[in-house]
Amino acid sequence: MAAERLKKQDILQLLRSEQVNLLSEASKTENYSTGEMIYQQGQAVDRFYIILDGQVALRLPGKGGLNVLIDELTKGDMFGGCVTTQLDAYALNAQCTEDSQILVVSVSALKSIMDEDPRIGYIIQSRISEIYFRRYIETMEKLQAIVMNIPAVSL
Repeated sequence: MAAERLKKQDILQLLRSEQVNLLSEASKTENYSTGEMIYQQGQAVDRFYIILDGQVALRLPGKGGLNVLIDELTKGDMFGGCVTTQLDAYALNAQCTEDSQILVVSVSALKSIMDEDPRIGYIIQSRISEIYFRRYIETMEKLQAIVMNIPAVSL
Protein backbone atom coordinates (compact mmCIF):
# COMPACT_ATOMS: atom_id res chain seq x y z
CA MET A 1 0.00 0.00 0.00
CA ALA A 2 2.77 2.49 0.91
CA ALA A 3 4.60 1.61 -2.32
CA GLU A 4 1.56 2.56 -4.41
CA ARG A 5 1.19 5.85 -2.55
CA LEU A 6 4.88 6.64 -2.94
CA LYS A 7 4.79 6.08 -6.72
CA LYS A 8 1.90 8.55 -7.04
CA GLN A 9 3.87 11.38 -5.43
CA ASP A 10 5.24 13.90 -7.89
CA ILE A 11 8.62 14.06 -6.24
CA LEU A 12 9.10 10.26 -6.29
CA GLN A 13 7.58 9.22 -9.63
CA LEU A 14 10.92 8.53 -11.29
CA LEU A 15 12.08 6.00 -8.71
CA ARG A 16 12.65 2.46 -9.97
CA SER A 17 10.53 -0.34 -8.48
CA GLU A 18 13.29 -1.56 -6.17
CA GLN A 19 13.86 2.01 -4.92
CA VAL A 20 10.16 2.44 -4.25
CA ASN A 21 10.15 -0.84 -2.33
CA LEU A 22 13.13 0.24 -0.21
CA LEU A 23 11.47 3.55 0.55
CA SER A 24 8.17 1.84 1.24
CA GLU A 25 9.83 -0.30 3.92
CA ALA A 26 10.99 2.92 5.61
CA SER A 27 7.55 4.59 5.40
CA LYS A 28 4.27 4.43 7.23
CA THR A 29 0.89 6.12 7.15
CA GLU A 30 -0.16 8.07 10.24
CA ASN A 31 -3.43 9.78 11.11
CA TYR A 32 -3.47 13.12 12.92
CA SER A 33 -6.38 15.02 14.43
CA THR A 34 -7.17 18.70 13.93
CA GLY A 35 -4.82 20.74 16.11
CA GLU A 36 -2.30 17.94 16.57
CA MET A 37 1.38 18.81 16.16
CA ILE A 38 3.36 16.69 13.74
CA TYR A 39 6.65 18.22 14.83
CA GLN A 40 7.94 21.34 16.56
CA GLN A 41 10.79 23.69 15.80
CA GLY A 42 14.04 22.31 17.16
CA GLN A 43 13.07 18.63 17.08
CA ALA A 44 15.59 16.34 15.39
CA VAL A 45 14.97 15.87 11.67
CA ASP A 46 14.53 12.23 10.78
CA ARG A 47 11.45 12.16 8.54
CA PHE A 48 9.73 14.00 5.80
CA TYR A 49 6.01 13.98 5.20
CA ILE A 50 3.56 13.84 2.31
CA ILE A 51 -0.07 14.78 2.90
CA LEU A 52 -2.40 12.06 1.65
CA ASP A 53 -5.51 13.80 2.93
CA GLY A 54 -6.13 16.84 5.11
CA GLN A 55 -4.33 20.10 5.75
CA VAL A 56 -1.20 21.14 7.63
CA ALA A 57 -0.01 24.60 8.64
CA LEU A 58 3.70 25.41 8.78
CA ARG A 59 4.37 28.14 11.33
CA LEU A 60 7.44 29.95 12.56
CA PRO A 61 7.11 30.30 16.33
CA GLY A 62 8.03 33.62 17.86
CA LYS A 63 8.23 35.35 21.21
CA GLY A 64 5.15 35.56 23.38
CA GLY A 65 3.36 32.75 21.56
CA LEU A 66 3.13 34.73 18.30
CA ASN A 67 3.40 32.40 15.30
CA VAL A 68 3.90 33.47 11.70
CA LEU A 69 2.02 31.34 9.19
CA ILE A 70 4.51 30.30 6.52
CA ASP A 71 2.31 28.00 4.45
CA GLU A 72 -0.87 25.95 4.45
CA LEU A 73 -0.37 22.60 2.78
CA THR A 74 -2.90 20.19 1.33
CA LYS A 75 -3.10 16.80 -0.37
CA GLY A 76 0.07 15.88 -2.22
CA ASP A 77 2.28 18.50 -0.56
CA MET A 78 5.63 17.49 0.90
CA PHE A 79 7.16 19.03 4.03
CA GLY A 80 9.54 18.33 6.87
CA GLY A 81 13.10 17.11 6.65
CA CYS A 82 15.03 18.27 3.66
CA VAL A 83 17.36 15.54 2.43
CA THR A 84 19.36 18.03 0.39
CA THR A 85 20.73 19.97 3.35
CA GLN A 86 22.56 19.08 6.52
CA LEU A 87 19.94 20.64 8.81
CA ASP A 88 19.50 18.47 11.87
CA ALA A 89 16.46 20.20 13.39
CA TYR A 90 13.09 21.29 12.06
CA ALA A 91 12.96 25.07 11.51
CA LEU A 92 9.16 25.36 11.81
CA ASN A 93 6.17 23.89 13.63
CA ALA A 94 3.89 21.62 11.60
CA GLN A 95 0.32 21.37 12.90
CA CYS A 96 -2.79 19.84 11.38
CA THR A 97 -5.56 22.32 10.70
CA GLU A 98 -7.96 19.49 9.91
CA ASP A 99 -7.95 15.73 10.39
CA SER A 100 -5.15 14.44 8.19
CA GLN A 101 -3.60 11.28 6.85
CA ILE A 102 0.13 11.67 6.36
CA LEU A 103 2.71 9.46 4.67
CA VAL A 104 5.78 9.52 6.92
CA VAL A 105 9.06 8.70 5.17
CA SER A 106 12.53 8.16 6.61
CA VAL A 107 14.94 10.92 5.54
CA SER A 108 17.90 8.54 5.75
CA ALA A 109 16.21 6.00 3.46
CA LEU A 110 15.59 8.60 0.74
CA LYS A 111 19.08 10.05 1.15
CA SER A 112 20.55 6.58 0.71
CA ILE A 113 18.63 6.11 -2.56
CA MET A 114 19.76 9.53 -3.76
CA ASP A 115 23.40 8.79 -2.91
CA GLU A 116 23.34 5.40 -4.66
CA ASP A 117 21.67 6.75 -7.82
CA PRO A 118 23.05 10.25 -8.54
CA ARG A 119 20.74 10.80 -11.53
CA ILE A 120 17.62 10.20 -9.43
CA GLY A 121 19.25 12.07 -6.56
CA TYR A 122 19.78 15.14 -8.72
CA ILE A 123 16.17 15.09 -9.96
CA ILE A 124 14.75 14.72 -6.44
CA GLN A 125 17.10 17.38 -5.08
CA SER A 126 16.06 19.77 -7.85
CA ARG A 127 12.37 19.22 -7.13
CA ILE A 128 12.80 19.65 -3.36
CA SER A 129 14.83 22.81 -3.91
CA GLU A 130 12.09 24.17 -6.16
CA ILE A 131 9.41 23.47 -3.52
CA TYR A 132 11.40 25.09 -0.71
CA PHE A 133 12.45 28.09 -2.80
CA ARG A 134 8.84 28.70 -3.87
CA ARG A 135 7.81 28.69 -0.20
CA TYR A 136 10.62 31.13 0.58
CA ILE A 137 9.50 33.56 -2.16
CA GLU A 138 5.85 33.33 -1.06
CA THR A 139 6.88 34.03 2.55
CA MET A 140 8.95 37.05 1.49
CA GLU A 141 5.95 38.38 -0.46
CA LYS A 142 3.73 37.98 2.63
CA LEU A 143 6.27 39.80 4.79
CA GLN A 144 6.59 42.56 2.21
CA ALA A 145 2.80 43.03 2.22
CA ILE A 146 2.82 43.30 6.01
CA VAL A 147 5.66 45.82 6.04
CA MET A 148 4.07 47.92 3.28
CA ASN A 149 0.89 48.23 5.39
CA ILE A 150 2.68 49.57 8.46
CA PRO A 151 2.00 53.30 8.74
CA ALA A 152 5.08 55.48 8.36
CA VAL A 153 6.00 57.42 11.48
CA SER A 154 7.48 60.90 11.16
CA LEU A 155 10.21 61.89 13.56
